[in-house]
Amino acid sequence: MFEADARSLSPAEVVDVRTALAGSNPEVASLHPYTVAAARGVSEHIAHIDDLLSSHLQGWTLDRLPAVDRAILRVAVWELLYADDVPEPVAVDEAVELAKELSTDESPGFVNGVLGQVMLVTPQIRAAARAVRSAAAPEEQGPQP
Repeated sequence: MFEADARSLSPAEVVDVRTALAGSNPEVASLHPYTVAAARGVSEHIAHIDDLLSSHLQGWTLDRLPAVDRAILRVAVWELLYADDVPEPVAVDEAVELAKELSTDESPGFVNGVLGQVMLVTPQIRAAARAVRSAAAPEEQGPQP
């Protein structure tokens, strides 16, 4: 996510570039499948993720955040909303740990606070997404005989 932000590319575009590079250069390691899933997931849902984050940033805008924090928050929100195999507390804890390792001294508390607010609305967002998917499912199957 950080590389995508720095290069003004979508995370999915970075995955494509990295995958091609790994395919053409044996010295370049392939991306981990979870990295690919997270990058493609964030790309697919970036507008929703950024809107949700923006609504929970008190006194900040996404553009003003350190790029590392922005990347961490985007992945964590994707995990909270779309990665069914990642428990919410694990997503938040991992994000806070990454902020401790990679960002400013204030970032872990900030990341924890923002994600704590996002977690309050996560059940409603997931329920709404399930309702939309189940309403669309009969339409996708076509008319029944």
